[in-house]
Amino acid sequence: MDLDAFRRHGHAMVDWLADYLERVGDGPVLPSVAPGDVRRQLPAAPPERAEPFSALEADFERVIMPGMTHWGHPGFFAYFPANHSPPSILAEFLVAGLGAQCMSWQTSPAATELEQVVMEWLRQMTGLPEGFTGVLQDYASTSTLVALITARDQAADRVGRSVVYLSEEAHSSVAKGARLAGFSPALVKMVATDERFAMRPDALEAMIAADRAAGLHPAALVATAGTTSSTAIDPLAALGPIAKREGLWLHVDAAYGGTAAIVPELRSILDGVEHADSLVMNPHKWMLVNHDCSAYFVRDPDLLLRSFSTSPEYLKTRHDDRVVNYRDWGIPLGRRFRALKLWFVIRSYGVEGIRELVRTHVAWGRMLAERVEAHPALELAAPAPLGLVCFRCRGGSPEESDQRSRTLLEAINATGEFFLSHTVLGGRYTIRVALGHRAATEELVNRLWTRVTELCPAA
Repeated sequence: MDLDAFRRHGHAMVDWLADYLERVGDGPVLPSVAPGDVRRQLPAAPPERAEPFSALEADFERVIMPGMTHWGHPGFFAYFPANHSPPSILAEFLVAGLGAQCMSWQTSPAATELEQVVMEWLRQMTGLPEGFTGVLQDYASTSTLVALITARDQAADRVGRSVVYLSEEAHSSVAKGARLAGFSPALVKMVATDERFAMRPDALEAMIAADRAAGLHPAALVATAGTTSSTAIDPLAALGPIAKREGLWLHVDAAYGGTAAIVPELRSILDGVEHADSLVMNPHKWMLVNHDCSAYFVRDPDLLLRSFSTSPEYLKTRHDDRVVNYRDWGIPLGRRFRALKLWFVIRSYGVEGIRELVRTHVAWGRMLAERVEAHPALELAAPAPLGLVCFRCRGGSPEESDQRSRTLLEAINATGEFFLSHTVLGGRYTIRVALGHRAATEELVNRLWTRVTELCPAA
């Protein structure tokens, strides 16, 4: 493709994207395809000769689009959002065009220094204490793995008997990350939760005491500020002093909930974060930045560098003693220019614009939770502090209630207007409504409630 064709197709693609963002809510959220439908329409072997770009565009519309789940659909309430926004999309377009590999200061000075600036902005926005330093990773799974590798290296020769503690409600990536970091799966231990599904400090202390008596080495604690199933908030103010006293590396998983800390009246979700050694939050969830963009903060970058720095001769430059080389701050050597889209979004919406978005979604969540509590055939399954509402059907035995809830979820999703998901809380089937999506509207939340009440089986 020559540059004239690139210009022509590029303009057409921007127009297509603008139309898509405008009309994404006109059709169903989920595609009506069965496993294998898309693959069967694609050739089994690559083309020997070049094809015109128009053929690619046609097949994109004919084959790919009918098989897409529309995460930007205003009725997409199934999972925490993979949000995007026009400024972020345009930033990604520029990043793709620049084609920069941002592994070190010399390979992209502006990318490195912009990342330093936006990470400091984000630290200020979320109210993290001075002294925390940030770096952009791809996903929270990677950020948590980085934290656990650093914790492992502090355990040194004791790693074979080192224990990692996490909540029963922690994201699955935490236990997976602990295993990948080299901790024994048998020593990755789940701490009991309370009636709000938050980690119990007394249970943690009892486990630590028992493990020390057994000759084990408590090494790390992962607390969550906004769990995936219910947005439960582990009590950092109580857990932090325990971690400090016991010498545990305290990592805070605030992948979703961290954005809420930008709102002053919600900042309390991170009370006690001053005790943490590291924290992750994902601007690509609730902050209008398209993925991947995971913000990892660490209190002592020297410990991070001790685990991840690499300096073969072919990467050395004369600036190394005066600059940050982000290749040494994570797992991959290569790095994308993620900071540009974060910069575009913060400047385009302003901190207050992001706060207003979060406030709106939290208010809708509280409104929906109140309606659930007042409905005779429904019950709220967990508190709703951060725009996620978890509920189930009442009536009969737990098994009968679970089946009613499954039936209700399937009926709602079958309308094509909405896509909800489920989880299990306290051993019970639970419907989740995640309200953090940019395209959602209060009118649509009200329409969802109408569908729930129309389709809900009687208690």
